[in-house]
Amino acid sequence: MAGIRYEFEATLFRWAARRELWVFARVPTEISEEIHDMPHPPAGFGSVKVDASLGSSRWSTSIFPESDGTYVLAISRPIRRREGVDLGDTVRIGIETLV
Repeated sequence: MAGIRYEFEATLFRWAARRELWVFARVPTEISEEIHDMPHPPAGFGSVKVDASLGSSRWSTSIFPESDGTYVLAISRPIRRREGVDLGDTVRIGIETLV
């Protein structure tokens, strides 16, 4: 079931904690705070289930909390290739929380 939809711009960055390339987009602070304060179905590691969109790509995934209180969204290689985006690009992202 759908929750609240958010749209924002974010710059794609590399998560440095792994050897392999993991690319993420950071959910803005204001949106992250609002999502954090909502009730959600239980999920591991403090994650929140969302439907995400980038360009014409749509997928179901989770956003994960960072130590600074923001959430991050992983952008997979197939989606980056399909949409023609990569590290350092600023992209328009949509997420819709699932309740």
